[in-house]
Amino acid sequence: MGHSKALLPFGSETMLQRVVRLLGPICEPRVVVATPNQRLPELPPGVGIVHDQRPDLGPIEGIRTGLRAVVERVDAAYVCGCDAPFLQIAFIRQLIGRLSGVQVVVPVEGPHYHPLSAVYRTSVLPHVEGLIAAGRLRPALLFDRVPTCRLPVSELRAADRELQTLINVNHRKDYLSALQRAGLGVREDRLLPENVSNFGGNSRER
Repeated sequence: MGHSKALLPFGSETMLQRVVRLLGPICEPRVVVATPNQRLPELPPGVGIVHDQRPDLGPIEGIRTGLRAVVERVDAAYVCGCDAPFLQIAFIRQLIGRLSGVQVVVPVEGPHYHPLSAVYRTSVLPHVEGLIAAGRLRPALLFDRVPTCRLPVSELRAADRELQTLINVNHRKDYLSALQRAGLGVREDRLLPENVSNFGGNSRER
């Protein structure tokens, strides 16, 4: 997750603080994966912070780092970016409910996967590490290596009618649109250049 996204103001909290709070009722432990020396907002007691060893590898390194942090404590983990301000608990519960007999449940939208809005059994960690060792860095490659439920987003609308959970922030216009959706405003003098120019990649991939 990018430095700028984590610190973007979203009402009385930052984007990261909001995501961590929204996950509280369903995810425990909660772990934030950061890049080395990344500045983070204050987080609630008990929220873990771990750091990527190779942030240049993209999302798959974040998935590996997060799974490593919880592999001894939980059977499965919901993985998301810090730029998902409209997470719906019912959406996550529906993913978890489809874990029987598979190791990953990932939303799919046509040819696109949402690997940063998916549930992973922690037992996939060796497969993730194997992909990284082979230089195969697209998270979607994991889905051909382990039993995976590719869940059409149409089936998730029963839990999240507008698929708000999949809304993320990759550009300044996305951020301003999210604030408007939430009924929030932001002072222009708080939009520092680093807050709006380095949003990073999209959570969808082919």
